[in-house]
Amino acid sequence: MDSNTLYIIAIVFALLLAGILAWLFIKQRRQMKEAEKKLAADQKPPADGLPSRQLQLQAYERLILLTDRIALPNLIQRVNQPGLSAREMQSLLTLSIRQEFEHNITQQLYVSPEAWDAVRNYKDQNLLIVNQVGSFLPEGAGGNDLNRQLLDLLMQNPKASLQNVVSEALSYEAKKLL
Repeated sequence: MDSNTLYIIAIVFALLLAGILAWLFIKQRRQMKEAEKKLAADQKPPADGLPSRQLQLQAYERLILLTDRIALPNLIQRVNQPGLSAREMQSLLTLSIRQEFEHNITQQLYVSPEAWDAVRNYKDQNLLIVNQVGSFLPEGAGGNDLNRQLLDLLMQNPKASLQNVVSEALSYEAKKLL
């Protein structure tokens, strides 16, 4: 055989080998894509949305707990420290309300905008009440004086607190998910 024939055989063999390798590569890519599609389909939540519904229910549960924790009577009972001035108690109460709210801020992702607005408005209302009552106290008033004035206000006017309204609204929305 002459060198031209060997050269042609080598080229044909190289092309044949390259074709087989390309075919194997394409086949492997298709298998990988099919496996990825199957994996993605397996990871999708069921049609009834149970995982997301569970997250929503947990968010409503946490927000109901938040409304209870920042209710002024409960908050006063939890953070009360004898010997504080009215200004120090006012700062402690407002700080606690803000921290509780910030701790639960991500729950807004899972609840309706109306539910989140209700919780935010309730937080703002409690901050306003604490600051308003605190501003009317004399300079030398103690923390117990502030607490007493806050509790008296809520006892005299139960509608001053949105806690029941907000809790009922959250509960109603949670029950709609069930």
